[in-house]
Amino acid sequence: MTPPEITENEIWLRLEKALGYSFQDRALLVKAMTHRSYANEYHAVGIPDNERMEFLGDAVLDLVISQYLMKTFPRAREGELTRIRAEVVSLPSLARLAWSLDIGSDLLLGKGEDRSGGRNKSSLLADALEALFGAIFTDGGFEAAKTAILPLFVPLLQQAATDESQDFKSRLQEFLQSTQRELPVYKLLEAAGPAHERVYHVDVLVDNRTHGSGQGRTKKSAEQAAAKAALIRLEDN
Repeated sequence: MTPPEITENEIWLRLEKALGYSFQDRALLVKAMTHRSYANEYHAVGIPDNERMEFLGDAVLDLVISQYLMKTFPRAREGELTRIRAEVVSLPSLARLAWSLDIGSDLLLGKGEDRSGGRNKSSLLADALEALFGAIFTDGGFEAAKTAILPLFVPLLQQAATDESQDFKSRLQEFLQSTQRELPVYKLLEAAGPAHERVYHVDVLVDNRTHGSGQGRTKKSAEQAAAKAALIRLEDN
């Protein structure tokens, strides 16, 4: 028997309107919104989950953003382009976009995942958004994916391009002090690549828990990116 949610067309019409894209093959849209927990509950029916589509969408998103940055900032160095892209395709940014599209309301979740608050989990929302981009690419090609992606990301890209001079570490510290919490601790996870193209990966911990991650061509820029991600998460909460 087909799960009832699969046949509720109103759900998918609302989501298509939010994305600004109408699917030729709506089964791709349904697949993009199907979490592993839901697919497992209906294993006998053979419903596929969205993990492979999310893998594809991640690559499509990177390519769309990279192409936009190359055209928009022709004089920017590779390191600066990497920084901007990393900020806008980070989990906090993707989750915020997913919330703005109300993707959580339409996710197909297993009963247990739903009860545990899966519709509000940043990781599930970010994965579903990337899966939707993969589904649009599969359904309509690269230009269709770009047309859906850029209106969502251009404001974030423009903001990220001006963020280099902002001191997010100071802002995070001030925020934590105002809420009487412990000061942040920055933890270097990795410094990858050759010396002339080193990329640093940093986590910021608050109350011994990771609240943000960032990367950059210097340790300082990676810490700033991590502080920004932590600010977004803390302010949302």
